[in-house]
Amino acid sequence: MHIGVLTGGGDCPGLNAVIRAVTKALVNECGAQVTGIERGFLGLVERRVRPLGLREVSGILHLGGTILGTHNRADPFRYVGAGGVDRSAQVMDYVRELGLDAVVVIGGDGSMSIAHRFGQLGLPIVGVPKTIDNDLMHTERSFGFDSAVAVVTDAIERLETTAQSHGRVMIVETMGRYSGWIALEAGMAGAADVILLPERPYDLDAVVQRCREREAVQGYTIVCVAEGTHARGAGMTVQARLADSPDPLRLGGVGHLLREQLQQRLGSEVRSTQLGHLQRGGSPTAFDRVLATRFGYHAAQLVAQGRFGHMVALEGSCCTEVPLGDVAGRNRTVPPDHPLLQAARGLGICLG
Repeated sequence: MHIGVLTGGGDCPGLNAVIRAVTKALVNECGAQVTGIERGFLGLVERRVRPLGLREVSGILHLGGTILGTHNRADPFRYVGAGGVDRSAQVMDYVRELGLDAVVVIGGDGSMSIAHRFGQLGLPIVGVPKTIDNDLMHTERSFGFDSAVAVVTDAIERLETTAQSHGRVMIVETMGRYSGWIALEAGMAGAADVILLPERPYDLDAVVQRCREREAVQGYTIVCVAEGTHARGAGMTVQARLADSPDPLRLGGVGHLLREQLQQRLGSEVRSTQLGHLQRGGSPTAFDRVLATRFGYHAAQLVAQGRFGHMVALEGSCCTEVPLGDVAGRNRTVPPDHPLLQAARGLGICLG
């Protein structure tokens, strides 16, 4: 048995833990040959692969990033650009030339969509969910999310000391695209006074009122805002548009926009910090190392059992799998009745 492994989309903590688990399980339990595909699907287009064995994956569990490299703008079905050339047939020829029996694709919703299309062409695929945004359908958790939440929580705690010392409003902008999971959990963990999510367009008057209340009592305010957040009746803040990307909108800057809006109406000084890619870098937390290892091992089991066309998922405390077709092209957002939202309201946190 000869299995390919690739990491697609953005990098995140825990990718190497999955690569390690998949490789070790397939070699130890199946005697399989494992090949690493470099830079995601780009490696299948540009014919860039290398062998993976026990030695190659030793000592990488704790490392951030991915030893295979990745790419988030290399869709073989439209290579390169929205009107690009379909290179999928060449990819399938290369897979046959390599003698691959299956490919394990580690990635987010864009990678799962590409993987699903290759599955429809006859390529045996097993998916592993990867995203710091935690926005993949049918899995309660994706690895990388816990690490990102830990980074944001630490940043909020550090900014709070400055906010308290200077009597400021400090805004922290998180990643998350169209889902507010990072902002919600990190905002709760960091004791933010205001948490703003893409799923709930905010009322500026409500945010101003909360900041004024804090000015009068505590003297400072912490605001945690997700990058896809926007005011009622307004659109999202877009930094750039990339036609050759599976997700053409590059969000970001809502924190600075909110700072300008608040500064005009508050006596306190307002500052904004955009954490950006700090949330995706560094070593995975212990939770993410374990989750990524469990996902990688479960993916290897699916390969060994010939159960292709599925993505590994977490349901409760158990690893399971869901059809790739149920995941491709869909996002998991924060529902309006989520228990954390109810808890936030009960604690007096402003949700805009």
